[in-house]
Amino acid sequence: MSEKLSSEPPSYAVGETEIGQVEAVKVGAWQGIKDSFKPMKHIVIDTEGMTDMEKAAALSASSPLSRRLKSRHLQMIAIGGSIGTGLFVGSGGSLSTGGPGAVVIAFILIGSMLFTTVHALGELAVTFPVSGSFSTYSTRFLDPAWGFAMGWNYAIQWLVVFPLEIIAASITISYWDPEQKYNPAIWVAIFWVVIVAINFFGVKGYGEAEFAFSIIKILAVIGFIIFGIVIAAGGGKQGYIGAKYWHDPGSFAAGFKGLCAVFVNAAFAFAGTELVGLAAAETANPRKALPKATKQVFWRITLFYIVSLTIIGCLVPSSDPALLNKKSSVDASASPFVIAIKNAGVKGLPSVMNVVILIAVLSVGNSSIYGCSRTLAGLADQGQAPKILGYIDRSGRPLFGIILTSLFGLLCFLVATDKRKPVFNWMLALSGLSSIFTWGSINLCHIRFRRGMTAQGRSLKELPFTSAVGVYGSWYGFGLNCLVLIANFWVAVWPVGGSPNVSDFFQQYLAAPVVMVSYVSYKIWKKTPFIRAKDMDLITGRREVDLDLLTQELEEERAYIQSKNVVYRLYKFWC
Repeated sequence: MSEKLSSEPPSYAVGETEIGQVEAVKVGAWQGIKDSFKPMKHIVIDTEGMTDMEKAAALSASSPLSRRLKSRHLQMIAIGGSIGTGLFVGSGGSLSTGGPGAVVIAFILIGSMLFTTVHALGELAVTFPVSGSFSTYSTRFLDPAWGFAMGWNYAIQWLVVFPLEIIAASITISYWDPEQKYNPAIWVAIFWVVIVAINFFGVKGYGEAEFAFSIIKILAVIGFIIFGIVIAAGGGKQGYIGAKYWHDPGSFAAGFKGLCAVFVNAAFAFAGTELVGLAAAETANPRKALPKATKQVFWRITLFYIVSLTIIGCLVPSSDPALLNKKSSVDASASPFVIAIKNAGVKGLPSVMNVVILIAVLSVGNSSIYGCSRTLAGLADQGQAPKILGYIDRSGRPLFGIILTSLFGLLCFLVATDKRKPVFNWMLALSGLSSIFTWGSINLCHIRFRRGMTAQGRSLKELPFTSAVGVYGSWYGFGLNCLVLIANFWVAVWPVGGSPNVSDFFQQYLAAPVVMVSYVSYKIWKKTPFIRAKDMDLITGRREVDLDLLTQELEEERAYIQSKNVVYRLYKFWC
C-alpha cells in the first residue's frame, strides 16, 4: 500500500495502523522535514512468477516519484529547457567552422529530426508515463540490453555535464573579472550549492527554477532577434549590413566537411529537449500537459534557433577574430551574441547578454541533476543499476541519485588546477554523441511500438496522443541520426583543417564504443532476447486503465475539435 506525501515541508507524517490503514499524525515542521527523507511507501507488487521483463515494466510503472509538475512547467521546459551554452556560445564555434550557411542548414536538418523525435517521444510518454522513460521504452520495445546501454549512456551524459556547466558558469563570471582577482573555485562552490539546493526541493523546485530560467532565456532571445533586425537594417554604427557577411567571407567556410562538423554542434545545442519525456512520470496530468509541451518544440526550433542564428550570420562574419581566438568552448567572450552586440557599439548590453548566458549555464546544470537522478532511479527499477539508486523518499525525490550526481559535480573544483583541460576534454568525450544515440533510440522505439500495436490488433484510437508525423517521421528521424553518426565519424577521423589523430578521434567519438561495449557486455551476461512485436507489453504503465472509457473520451475530444473552424483546428494541431 502506498501514500504520496507533499514535497513541501510537511506538517503531518504518515503512520500505518494495525489494520493497514494510513493515518495522519501531526508533527512539527522540523520533524516533518526529517521525515521527508524517509523512504516512500511503495505499492506492493507480487512479482513471483514474473519474467525479468515483466518485473521491470511493473516496477517502473509503480515508481512513487512525486507527480507535481504542472502544464506551465512542461511548457517552459519544452520551449526554453534546452536553450543553453550550445546556442549562446557553441554556435560561435559552428559559425567559424562551417560559416553561416552551414549553421542554418545543419540546425534546420537537426531541428527537423528533433521535431519527429519529440513527437515520437510524446506519443510514448503520454501513453506510458513511467520511470526511466527512454531506457524503459528501449527495454520494453527493443531489447533489455539496449535499454541498459541507453539508460547508462543518458545518465553518464548528465553526470559529466553537471561539473562542466558549473565550470562554464565560472568562466562566464571571468567576463567581469578578466585578471582573475578572485579564485574561480569561489564561484564554482557558490554555483554547486545553489544547483544542489534547488534539486533537494524536489521536482517542484526543479520545475519552478526551470520556469523562471526559461522565461528569462526566451525573453533574451526574442529581444536579441528584434535587436539584430534593427542592426542589420542599419541601426548600428556599422550602417546597413544586410546579408553582406553571407557573401564575404562567404556562406560556407569549409565546404561539405564543415557542414558535417556543424551537425554535431547542432545536436549538442538541442540536447535536453527530451527531458519533457523524462518528466512524464512526475506530471500531474500527462495526457493533458505533454501533448501541448510536445507541440511547442516546433516553435522553439523555428524561432529561437533558426531565426536567431540566421541573424547571427548577418551580424558576425565567420572570420571574426573573436570567434577564431576563443579560449574554450564555454568562453562567454566567444559568444556570437556578445560579439554581435559589441560590433554594433552598444555599451552595457554585452554584460546583460552575459548574465543571460550565466543563467542558461545554471539552467543546464539544474537539468543535469534532474536528468541523471531520474534515469538512475529508472535503471534501478529495472534491475540495471544498484537498488539503492531507486530509493525514493517521502517527498518523491530519488534521494541517492541526487546525492551521487551532486558528489560527482564536485569535480568542478578541478577548475583551480592546471590539469582541468585534459580531464574535462575526456569527460566531455563521454557525452559528445549521447544525444544522437538517445534520439535514434526513441525513434526506433516508436517504430517498434507501432509494429506491436499492429501485431496485437490494437487501434491507434486508444492512444491519448499520436505523433503528428507518424511512423514515417520516426523513420526519417532514425535515418538522420544514423547519418549524423556517419558524418561525425568522418570528421573525427579527418578533422577540418587537421590530420588524423587517435586522441582527437576518441575525444570526438568515445561515446560510440562505450555504448556498444555496454550493450554487448550486458547482452552476453544476461542473454537478453530481442522483443518480438507480438510479445510486447502494451498495457503496463498506463494511467488510464479503462481503455474503453479513454477511447470514448478521445473520440469526443476529436469530434469537438473537428466541429470548430479551420483556424481553431490549425491552432490545436500546432499548439
